[in-house]
Amino acid sequence: MKNKIINGVEVITGSNNVYADLGLENAEKLKIKTGLIIKIIKAMHTQELTQDQAAKRMGISQPKVSEMMRGNFTNVSERKLMDCLTKLGYDIEIKVRPSKALVGNMMLVVC
Repeated sequence: MKNKIINGVEVITGSNNVYADLGLENAEKLKIKTGLIIKIIKAMHTQELTQDQAAKRMGISQPKVSEMMRGNFTNVSERKLMDCLTKLGYDIEIKVRPSKALVGNMMLVVC
């Protein structure tokens, strides 16, 4: 994170991951889950699905859909979110490549 003074106000520029900026554990996984849920919500809107209709298509309960839409996704795995997206008509592609760094990272690229 970088700090700048603009018009007498300290402005902190964060990274591309708000969870990392907040110092949360598993920040990369949280960012990936958030991206998947955003895509699920967009799919629901595009397909004009109610929470109940989406729940039935995804094979989960309506209260679980409601929780996801409110940002409560701690008890849902990345795998389950990917399954939900495939059931809503999306393809998932996982790409593995060597990292330039000693330790690699995970990221979500949404098309």
